[in-house]
Amino acid sequence: MRVATWNVNSLRVRLPQLIRWLNESQTDVVCLQEIKMVDKQFPAKELADAGWPHLAWMGQPTYNGVAIVSRFPLENVQKGFEDGEEVDAQKRVIAATVHGVRIIGTYVPNGHRVGSDKFAYKLRWLDRFKRLIDRLDPKTDVLWCGDMNIAPDDVDVWDPFEWEGKVLCHPEERRRLQSIVDWGFVESFRERNPFASQFSWWDYRAMGFQRNHGVRIDHVYLTDSLNKRCSNVAIWRDVRGWEQPSDHVPVSVDLD
Repeated sequence: MRVATWNVNSLRVRLPQLIRWLNESQTDVVCLQEIKMVDKQFPAKELADAGWPHLAWMGQPTYNGVAIVSRFPLENVQKGFEDGEEVDAQKRVIAATVHGVRIIGTYVPNGHRVGSDKFAYKLRWLDRFKRLIDRLDPKTDVLWCGDMNIAPDDVDVWDPFEWEGKVLCHPEERRRLQSIVDWGFVESFRERNPFASQFSWWDYRAMGFQRNHGVRIDHVYLTDSLNKRCSNVAIWRDVRGWEQPSDHVPVSVDLD
């Protein structure tokens, strides 16, 4: 089963690219971020007609919004934290079980600027997500993926001196990410590529992609039982060169 994550940066704009990529990559399940549409606008018929009929989504206009698109049935769908705490108005978490694998897709807040209210919200959000993860069993098959808006290490940014201490690379957000990973996850790409400097996001501005001024902020994390069955991890860099691309590219894992 091939499972992927992709921040499409508006599904209304990127639906043709999504369907093309799903067909070319033969991905079975993809978690989407930033679909940027209300629920009634979600292209369920188009995706079902293309061969991915099992769908779950949480829409939000202009910003945010997450979805799961699958060839296979979705069980125990969760929308939002569903933790009994105050409902988060921002649509950033969605989960479902597919063939026994608990798949959690997230769009972690960007944080905007260190010291801002949005950065404080990001840190609180990560703490809350850790509490959600703590309700699960690390000995089971859990896959967590999404646009994490965090580069885990300096090798994950094109210029660590330029990014030092800034949002996406700040020690506080990296520490919180690591606390979630320590629950029982393996970062699938870095596990297999310990020294590789590859990116998943390039700014539209200043010819970021052409100059390869990128950041690796889209990740797939696996519990140990899944990591042992993972045969491949891919960052689909070429998709960034398609017409009207998202600023992010898909990241996928193959599970035997």
